[in-house]
Amino acid sequence: MKNFVATLFAVATLVACKKNETPPPDQNSESTAVAPAAESGMTVSDSTKTSTPMAQTNALSDQDKKFADAAAKGGMMEVMLGKLAETNAASSTVKALGAMMVKDHTQANDVLMKWAATTGYTLPAVLDTEKQKIYDELKAKKGVDFDKKYADLMVSDHKMDISEFKKEVSEGKETALKSFASKTLPTLEHHLKESEKAKNAVK
Repeated sequence: MKNFVATLFAVATLVACKKNETPPPDQNSESTAVAPAAESGMTVSDSTKTSTPMAQTNALSDQDKKFADAAAKGGMMEVMLGKLAETNAASSTVKALGAMMVKDHTQANDVLMKWAATTGYTLPAVLDTEKQKIYDELKAKKGVDFDKKYADLMVSDHKMDISEFKKEVSEGKETALKSFASKTLPTLEHHLKESEKAKNAVK
């Protein structure tokens, strides 16, 4: 009889404990996230959905990392400056050049971001000090002054970009990144020709 009473008491205690358990947190609670500037043309993937393949990241050469960082920052700046050209330029030729830069470099940025997500490599999310200064100076210009400065910048910038992309093709180690550089080169070379045309048009 004592054993039966003890068993009942244990069961009652267990049920009471179950009722007093703290309910799980609300799964529908909202979390905050910082989105990249829309004007940069860069998007951020949800890193919580996939694990980081650290082995691939660690296997990247210094050349690959240097190139990826430069391409990301350069691509962001091209999109941001292109949007400025669409609004601040006086020449229809320069406006069209800016629109082309926004379209093509946004597409290239997306490809680079997908590569980074697959590889587990973290690309720069903002411009460095030098590129930010260039953007700020150009943003203050309007009309003809803007046209000349923007066209000059696009010529010099794309000459440098082409050099960097060719170096990655010849010296890079990561196959997918080398392929990105190789496939993007013709677009950059086209941009250089169009930038030179625009420069001559606004002399």
